[in-house]
Amino acid sequence: MTTPSGRPGALLGYGLGQGTRMAWYLGNYLATRAWFSRIDPAEKRRPTLRGRLMGARIQAALTRGALALMARDAAHVRAGLYPMPGDLRPRPGAVGEMVGYWRDLPKVALRRRMKDGQETYAEARDQADPQDGYPRYYLQNFHYQSGGWLTEESADLYDTQVEVLFGGLAQAMRRQGVVPVVDWLRARGSPDGAGFGAGHTLLDLATGTGAMLEAVAQAAPGLALHGLDLSQAYLDKAQRRLAGRDVTWHRAKAEAIPLPDASVDLVTSTYLFHELPKKIRAEVLAEVLRVLKPGGRLVLVDSLQLGDTPALDPVLRGFPDQFHEPYYADWIGSDVPGLLAEAGFSVDGVEKAYLSKVFVAGKR
Repeated sequence: MTTPSGRPGALLGYGLGQGTRMAWYLGNYLATRAWFSRIDPAEKRRPTLRGRLMGARIQAALTRGALALMARDAAHVRAGLYPMPGDLRPRPGAVGEMVGYWRDLPKVALRRRMKDGQETYAEARDQADPQDGYPRYYLQNFHYQSGGWLTEESADLYDTQVEVLFGGLAQAMRRQGVVPVVDWLRARGSPDGAGFGAGHTLLDLATGTGAMLEAVAQAAPGLALHGLDLSQAYLDKAQRRLAGRDVTWHRAKAEAIPLPDASVDLVTSTYLFHELPKKIRAEVLAEVLRVLKPGGRLVLVDSLQLGDTPALDPVLRGFPDQFHEPYYADWIGSDVPGLLAEAGFSVDGVEKAYLSKVFVAGKR
């Protein structure tokens, strides 16, 4: 937990920093859309009046949601729930990462046009050691990205790809999952300052490049941290990102967590569940329940669902086809509180966060 910061200068810095970040990524998103419209005849269709009106409603909803997320993010910084985000400052490597994004884009576009999301499976079937333990659902080119989840190239491009997609607000959405973690620790009298979180353990499922784990570590520096992912390339990236922190890393499936029963206090999961088949989601929740201590908390951050913001329902329905998300259509229509309750959790809260949604659940 950090010291509350209500200074006007700090809030102005947040606004300027987040605005600059959004301009950078949103500009590249718009340039990507324009590039796709030039190379793909399907993107050149002249919109009807109905299409224009729907587009205006979508844009208005996106603008309102983005502004609301930024206001909430700034309020949490002001309240000391987490520190001023360090990613608001331009990084020396940002230009190079964007060059890599654009260099890879033609490969993504070709897979998208050919509807080929199985390239990774074909390669793994021929080359991978069967002992690698990759489940079939995992071996796909989610987002049509190069290498699926298996390569260093994919891990290096992932954060840039996601931030471009969400106009520079992906990490701000993730941070909304930090708040229930901090609230849980505060309720248990965790000491302020560098020791905040001491005596408690957090596991981040499908940690990827470590973005969520880094945000948690900054807000609660005393927490004992575990990061789990099935991709060695992504774990390597996460380890570099959190090089200054003591983290226990696990290369494993989320449905087979290599930790003892009742061994962790908190579990976070960010953008994992919409990429899991329905059956596997239930298996993951059973594992989370097993490793959580009584009274422990699960914080699940994932995509917005149908009906949450009705104007955006067409965007959600179109997303699986455009970005090869084979389990997404089921996710956006699923009853997540019901799934959590069926798994044995108490559902303590559900909150929208722009294009994401935060579910908070407790072990009874």
